[in-house]
Amino acid sequence: MFLKVLIALVFVAMVASLAAGAGFLLKDGGRSRRVLISLKLRVCLAALLLALLLYGFYGGGLGG
Repeated sequence: MFLKVLIALVFVAMVASLAAGAGFLLKDGGRSRRVLISLKLRVCLAALLLALLLYGFYGGGLGG
């Protein structure tokens, strides 16, 4: 159960980072580093989400 909650939280954080990056892009016109930092964070969260999903499937915590 903890794994499913953690996966959901990471996914929500990814969506929030996507929305923040879009807001920074519109507000700054892509001239600031905030868009780059948001992209880096989103890539790290995506890697974490993929690792959690693989762990869940191969560990048996997510069914299958």
